[in-house]
Amino acid sequence: MTLLAWIVFIAAAILEVGGDAVIRKGLRGGTIWVIVAGFVILGCYGVVVNTVKWDFSRLLGVYVAVFAVVSVMAGRFVFKETIPVSTWLGLAIIVIGGTVIQIGQN
Repeated sequence: MTLLAWIVFIAAAILEVGGDAVIRKGLRGGTIWVIVAGFVILGCYGVVVNTVKWDFSRLLGVYVAVFAVVSVMAGRFVFKETIPVSTWLGLAIIVIGGTVIQIGQN
């Protein structure tokens, strides 16, 4: 995977996690405009992730692993959640799956 693909995937994951967090905030006491802002951020994620010129299944298969890592890290460090061992194990399985998808294409 190229450095550019890594940068795009990390940026897309930050947009996706951020958009979901904004929508969550809007649903839990915000206004409709906070929810709309979350929708706009999620739309930007869709544009960014699709700038990588791969087959759709490979693109999202590998991206899911990056997204999962960013999601768990956001939960741990942004939202100060305690991450259970089962989540870390599941994350490892997802990353292994993304690696298999990536390697299988070469």
